[in-house]
Amino acid sequence: MWEEKLKIYDAIVAKCTGIERKGKTVPYTSANGHMFSLLNKDGELGMRYSKDVQKQYFEKYNTSYLMSHGAKMNGYIRIPEEMLEDLDLLAELLEESHKYVLSLDPK
Repeated sequence: MWEEKLKIYDAIVAKCTGIERKGKTVPYTSANGHMFSLLNKDGELGMRYSKDVQKQYFEKYNTSYLMSHGAKMNGYIRIPEEMLEDLDLLAELLEESHKYVLSLDPK
């Protein structure tokens, strides 16, 4: 199950120019010292957005914050399972998340 989700995550990242997956046990993407997507141990994908975009996506995609190790990941929306088949949409969402973290001050 987790391995299948990892293949999907890798396929999404591969569709995006200039984005590279990092991490072995917890795969993630980052830019300017800010993580902007991750695949948690439960096989849930999360992407990071501004508060305004989070609110929009909570409603639009009927989702919530990503949880990881029992803690809420502030800023990250959980990508619903039924969206994992639309790699083109997910690549667009990942690129949007990437642009968001590039707008933040580098760490």
